Amino acid sequence: MQLIKHLSEMRNYIRRIEKEKSIGFVPTMGYLHEGHLSLIKRARQDCDEVVVSIFVNPTQFGAGEDYHLYPRDLSRDIKLCKQESLDVVFVPSREEMYPDGYSTFVKVEGELSSTLEGSSRPGHFQGVCTILTKLFNIISPDFSYFGQKDYQQVLVVKRLVRDLNLRTQIVVLPTIREKDGLAVSSRNSYLNKEERCAATVLYESLEKAKQLIMEGKRDPALVASKMKDLIKAKSLAEIDYVAVVDPETLQKVERIGKEVLVAVVVKIGEIRLIDNLKIA
Repeated sequence: MQLIKHLSEMRNYIRRIEKEKSIGFVPTMGYLHEGHLSLIKRARQDCDEVVVSIFVNPTQFGAGEDYHLYPRDLSRDIKLCKQESLDVVFVPSREEMYPDGYSTFVKVEGELSSTLEGSSRPGHFQGVCTILTKLFNIISPDFSYFGQKDYQQVLVVKRLVRDLNLRTQIVVLPTIREKDGLAVSSRNSYLNKEERCAATVLYESLEKAKQLIMEGKRDPALVASKMKDLIKAKSLAEIDYVAVVDPETLQKVERIGKEVLVAVVVKIGEIRLIDNLKIA
């Protein structure tokens, strides 16, 4: 396994292999967990070469968010990558990715990126699209792998790839969960014991929505209300949003008549956690 830190070295590596080998790419911000590893394993199955990037991207964090506190442990991440027989771990510096005078950003316009996370975290998707466009250009992957936990991000990235005619194909894999249902996340490491216990309410609320819909409830406002009641019962939980939306457009539905996406974002203490579930 190679550890590459510089853009020029990464480009040279890709030039040597891209005509003869298929390239799988897993973009991460590090502090790898089972969700990342599931993407790496799938990429390993699909592709001749697998590249994982580790870069905590400053442009997708807003003012007052946790950029400087975001968990980082490169030696741990490298050990995990070696266990998965990776070919390359790409760890670019902030200085190379965003040199002095940097002024170019990529933004997917429209409601797909302005609702839900786009509304709660202005500028977030612009940062995501900018860094991914740069990484796609550097690595030229045939396939790029993402998890469904970041459902809206996946839709935005698919639109980015389509609209800019980028050559990669986006592969989406299911959310990986702990035994109690909590979606795995690097931010889970922030939680103390009491907060970790309270965090299960996200998945419990999604399961409540599923139960109600399976019982024939068709009013999205009712479903969202019942979810909020469940969450509010946890003293450490503060709701950012609960939404029942169309899984393709992310627009609110007036009536649940077909498959919907139920999305929930809750702060547990100071930690903001996201989750979602598609329900037919």
